[in-house]
Amino acid sequence: MLASLLYVVLRRLLQLVALCSRSQDFKELEIVVLRHELSILRRQPGRPTLRPADRAFLAAASRFLPRTRWSSFFVTPETLLRWQRRLVARRWTYPRRSPGRPAIGGEVRALVLRVARENPRSGYQRIAGELAGRAISVSATTVRKLLREAGLGPAGEPAGLSWRQFLRGRAQSMLACDFFTVDTVGMRRLHVLFFIELESRRVHLAGCTENPSGAWVAQQARNLAWSLTERASPLRFLIHDRDSKLTDAFDEVFRAEGISIIRTPVKAPKANAFAERFVGTIRRECLDWMLIFSRRLLERALRIYVEHYNGHRPHRGLGLVPPEPRPLLRLTAREHAGRVRRRDRLGGLIHEYGVAA
Repeated sequence: MLASLLYVVLRRLLQLVALCSRSQDFKELEIVVLRHELSILRRQPGRPTLRPADRAFLAAASRFLPRTRWSSFFVTPETLLRWQRRLVARRWTYPRRSPGRPAIGGEVRALVLRVARENPRSGYQRIAGELAGRAISVSATTVRKLLREAGLGPAGEPAGLSWRQFLRGRAQSMLACDFFTVDTVGMRRLHVLFFIELESRRVHLAGCTENPSGAWVAQQARNLAWSLTERASPLRFLIHDRDSKLTDAFDEVFRAEGISIIRTPVKAPKANAFAERFVGTIRRECLDWMLIFSRRLLERALRIYVEHYNGHRPHRGLGLVPPEPRPLLRLTAREHAGRVRRRDRLGGLIHEYGVAA
């Protein structure tokens, strides 16, 4: 604003110098023209748009003209005086800090929320103490305020074990199962039952049928239970939803092996996220790109894909290794590049790459 005011003053001074060098008749004619333009401007319905520099110049110029000549301005004397009072007030106004404590910085706020989320059973004092040990001074009252604003609820109260923490802590001893359906070209619906180990992501294909009766489901449970006896560490939990096809006889087979049954809540697919993720994977990578004509064709496709899923496909949750990694040849990068071979599965739908012996 100061630069704009100086520019306006300099321009007006140059105009004044140029006006002094003109003749008296020319000055009087110019004054008549300017007064006529001012009268036209006053007849306009809208108010003229003034910038801060224009207001400052007119207010300063009014101090050098007598009050009787203020009629030459196109604004009222009250407006000029109000502009002058604003200039004086702005000149003698100093910046003041708002009352209260200074606001918490964004980095400190994010750190408080991070510590609270990672330690849901820690109270306000505990979180403040953790930060104080890192030379970050935050009061317990501030921690409480930040947590309430973030909707994290009151800290310091005993927090229950979340479902995610429960799964991570017991993944080694947990098994999940689920059904998914496949429609054939002849509009026959086939039901596929599978099991997946939560820690290794290894998938066990139980079977597929058009009529998943209680006896069929119980027999598939027995077949899997017999194969699980060879495990080094026994399983303790089986997760499945409340599907009516998973009968009490199905659960009794696993209870007899010392495995507890955990039923997921109603309409909560995330509670069985490992099984749901596998269903999405096998559909996107295999079943959505095939025409299924019969149950035998579906069983063959599922068997090949499960072999690929367990023995070759890299998994992000396992550090980009498969559940059952195959032994690799110890070769240099150049030797590997020259001996990589591709193997087509399911008619070229899936490619597997390996090093030729």
